[in-house]
Amino acid sequence: MLITASRVLTGSGTYLEDGAVLVEGDSIAAVGPRAQLADRVGVDGKHLAFPDATVLPGLIDAHVHLAFDGGGDPVATLAESRDEKLLEDMRRRAQQLLSSGVTTVRDLGDRNGLALRLDEEISRGGTPGPRIVSAGTPATPPGGHCHFLGGEVSGVDQVRDLVRRNLAAGAGVIKAMVTGGGLTKDGPKSWQSQFTPEELRALVDEAHKAGVPVAAHAHGADGIAAAVEAGVDTIEHCTWMTADGFDLRQDVLKRIVEDGIAVCPAVSPHWQMLPRFFGEERAAAMFDLVRQMDEAGAKLVAGTDAGVQRAGFDGLVSALSFYAHLGLPNSKILDMATADAADALGLGKTTGRIAPGFRADLLVIEGDPLEDLDALRAIRAVIAAGRHHDQ
Repeated sequence: MLITASRVLTGSGTYLEDGAVLVEGDSIAAVGPRAQLADRVGVDGKHLAFPDATVLPGLIDAHVHLAFDGGGDPVATLAESRDEKLLEDMRRRAQQLLSSGVTTVRDLGDRNGLALRLDEEISRGGTPGPRIVSAGTPATPPGGHCHFLGGEVSGVDQVRDLVRRNLAAGAGVIKAMVTGGGLTKDGPKSWQSQFTPEELRALVDEAHKAGVPVAAHAHGADGIAAAVEAGVDTIEHCTWMTADGFDLRQDVLKRIVEDGIAVCPAVSPHWQMLPRFFGEERAAAMFDLVRQMDEAGAKLVAGTDAGVQRAGFDGLVSALSFYAHLGLPNSKILDMATADAADALGLGKTTGRIAPGFRADLLVIEGDPLEDLDALRAIRAVIAAGRHHDQ
């Protein structure tokens, strides 16, 4: 399959004009000027021509929950759903993600390994959807945040056992609920820490022995510091909350930057509504924390927390507009949703870039996203693992 377009995004903010991408099987075989690759399509090959369009890497949403429905009370809906019905709904959500240009997701909270089952279906070609890097069952203390997903553990031995079970099931990331969260009614507050330093170190050690990264859900400033000290690979939310407000600790932020820990703020597609929920002053303070992390050199990656309240599975582009609001250049925002996100997921050598040998995860859109991010909404085609999904 040969894909030709006016522009091919081959690097950060770098276009190959009048370019072409040759796909063989599930991989990119060649990238170059259209004139040089036009004769490399065999008689049985397909040529997809998109004048006045842009080819870029498929988008990556680094924080989703396919088991949640994005409604007003996703926890209640989950509790009412049997596994087979839930898996059916998850298939539909995966298709929504793919149709919005997302070819890879990281699922950071699942029940009974359903996201792993769904990823297997997708990889076999039986169900359309993005590749799913699943955490399986997230670790949380008894009664802790998202305890209803089945990952309650207490003590080092139980922590290690849960990690081993997730790894045996095929998890590509381990998730630790380092602090509380608003989704869990009557659970610990978002700023409250949930694990001892020994438990966190054991969790990270067990995952890293298997070569698998650790994602830490951490709102509280104390929890963020503990996650950094334990050696996690990504911090989710990273809102620096305290009981009284916010406390961005410069020494901890310095460690985040120096250690190369990625930060996924998991911005809601409806981020513009936050001032209505939190108040103008508090929302402005939350926004400014993300700006400060970016200015300090923290590696930010894109995610939406799809599945939680009012966060659907087609909202990544809307969430990216938050970073434009902060003043980040479009080239950097696109990196956050492609190459940088792939690096954070441990997939930087296989996806997130358009280069020979990389997986053929591609998005074709009208217009120029370096000029206008809204161009990402004008989708002409999605190619995931070499499969063309017509819009």
